[in-house]
Amino acid sequence: MAVDCGVFVDWSQMGDVSHDAAPGKTEYKDLKELKQHARSGQWAKNHSQRSAVYQQLLKALPCRTVTPDAAVYRDIVGNSNSKRNPSAYPLPEFVDGAAVPCYCLKTESVGSVHAVISCIAGQFPDISYCPSLPAVTALLLHWSADEAQCFESVSRMLACNEPGRRLLDQTFLAYQSACMTFGDLVHKYCPAAHKLMIATATDVLEVYSDWQRWVLGDLPFSFAARVMDVYLVEGYKVLYRVALAILKFYRKQRSGAAGSALTKQDSAAVRSDIQAFVKNIGKSVTPEKLLEKAFSIRLFSRKEITLLQLANEKSLQQRGITVKQKRQNVQLAVNADNFSSEIVSAKEIRDIWSWIPERYALCQPQLLFTTSTHGCSLNRFYSHCEGYEPTLMLIRTTDGEVCGAFLSTDWEERKRGGNKLSFFGTGECFVFKMKPEMERYEWVVIKHPELANASQAADDEPEQTGANDNGGPQALEKPATEPSQLSPFLSARHFNLNSRNTSMFMAGNIDSIIIGGGEGNALYIDSELNHGRTERCLTFDNPPLCAESFQIALLEVWGFKDAMAS
Repeated sequence: MAVDCGVFVDWSQMGDVSHDAAPGKTEYKDLKELKQHARSGQWAKNHSQRSAVYQQLLKALPCRTVTPDAAVYRDIVGNSNSKRNPSAYPLPEFVDGAAVPCYCLKTESVGSVHAVISCIAGQFPDISYCPSLPAVTALLLHWSADEAQCFESVSRMLACNEPGRRLLDQTFLAYQSACMTFGDLVHKYCPAAHKLMIATATDVLEVYSDWQRWVLGDLPFSFAARVMDVYLVEGYKVLYRVALAILKFYRKQRSGAAGSALTKQDSAAVRSDIQAFVKNIGKSVTPEKLLEKAFSIRLFSRKEITLLQLANEKSLQQRGITVKQKRQNVQLAVNADNFSSEIVSAKEIRDIWSWIPERYALCQPQLLFTTSTHGCSLNRFYSHCEGYEPTLMLIRTTDGEVCGAFLSTDWEERKRGGNKLSFFGTGECFVFKMKPEMERYEWVVIKHPELANASQAADDEPEQTGANDNGGPQALEKPATEPSQLSPFLSARHFNLNSRNTSMFMAGNIDSIIIGGGEGNALYIDSELNHGRTERCLTFDNPPLCAESFQIALLEVWGFKDAMAS
């Protein structure tokens, strides 16, 4: 390479990374080989090679027709590699106070990062919120020949217009919906870590709002560089993976700490604790182990996660949350002064609220139906619950056991099957028990994605029967399979599922309601809302939620005030 791409680097901090070795392989025609090299750290020890690969990757990004390049930077700022005073180039408001990470750069190179970001702000007036920009710019400066090249690299990331692909959030709406999406992913893929957050933080959502900073800002340089390798190749989803892996390692360290009693503390303290862990992660984890953990998490596809993020964006827009404002505390979403249930306490409903999809967690609970007021009638149950989506069902048995279900779909959907007991609903449904210990059981496909490829051969099998112990045998129809634009997080219809057992979420007719199907029902409730049954079902892979046969002392259904159907 004709120009030195390490001019901004403090080589005394770079360990065994080669400054002047020949670049080696820098062009890839085989995407599989490119991904394998990125994930395995093929370029980690060779600065010139990594620089050349990055330039190839960035030049290959499809961008807007008018994307500022290095020449634009030289015209506006010049291209001095000499020391710049950071104060002469104040960071724009849209970075929200995010500092420039050192990342093994020379002290004077921080001024260059400021200069590049300052020029970016002038050339991209539509950016309103981008706190990750200082970290990304500082990283790319490592492998840039000069400031102008770094400016062009960052510009191409910001101007990327490939459908369905984004690299950097540039508005508060996009950033906040990404935080909500991360919260949804933690619920599903890091249940142990999520349980720890519930036990220790007063506001779990506030803790999760730091997720991007963990990856782009707090991770040490050797880790951040390895993440950047994969990020430029595979895109935004990599950031989710790495943040989930960080949370898993944090939970492991915290649970293994001697005498670490789980006590509730201010969210700021938990955020500081996680930040300190991430900054010192090298004491317990290698970059290889972090990426290995990240890619062992079996996430849904990039397209599906993008659709989930769009659903979260829509929810924020409907509430007018499009610019930065104080995030509503999840503890305040369930106001103890206004909440009154005969089944659960305000604390218990807050814990349940921490499980639900983030776009509904901003809503207040609204009592729709209770047997103590409306009587034990399934018809009245339907009349009070129809038109609301989603709903939360709570049951207290005569033995004092408490269980329930989060139901994603309007009960009116049952009418599409006539009087046949037809299953409907989506993969966001879950069931839970409260005592003796709180436990949630989600759609089995979340933990076992391979079931998404189950053969449709089961569609030719005889119909499953249900409710035969109490209401006589009834044919259970498979869920509707018409096309849907929703992702598998929001709908089972995108999967080629064995719908006879793994996508039987909720069903109801004049005789009974059923939650969860497949070789049993998670909850079966008779028409008088008096007798129930619970057993293992394949949809949620749950144990019995209380005594297998039970009498209902009280049943409540809660809606989500101001929730709007997706």
